[in-house]
Amino acid sequence: MAGYKTDRVSEDIKREIAAMIRELKDPRIQGMLTVVNVDVSSDASYAKVYVSAMEGIETAKTAVKGLTSATGYIRREIGKRLHLRKTPELKFIADDSIEKGMEITGLLNSIVKTEEETDEN
Repeated sequence: MAGYKTDRVSEDIKREIAAMIRELKDPRIQGMLTVVNVDVSSDASYAKVYVSAMEGIETAKTAVKGLTSATGYIRREIGKRLHLRKTPELKFIADDSIEKGMEITGLLNSIVKTEEETDEN
């Protein structure tokens, strides 16, 4: 049962941080940012937040610096919005999973395109 609560809290934190990213005014936090995953520790005292950007890993790293400087505000807002007894300490990590996914999609599209061309001949 503890796993269920941890998963629920991590999804709630993910949803709230994604909403807060749009509200933050820091110029480092810009572009198409996505919260990919949130890993909450079993005792809910720590949470790793994986952030990815469509523009690439460098934009995500810059955004992580901005998010790290706003950690106190984000943590306080999460505590208020989710009514948690213990709000986890947040650690933001840049992730390039969106960029990798776009590369894989491009490769798959090129394979389909070449197969269509060979079928026509």
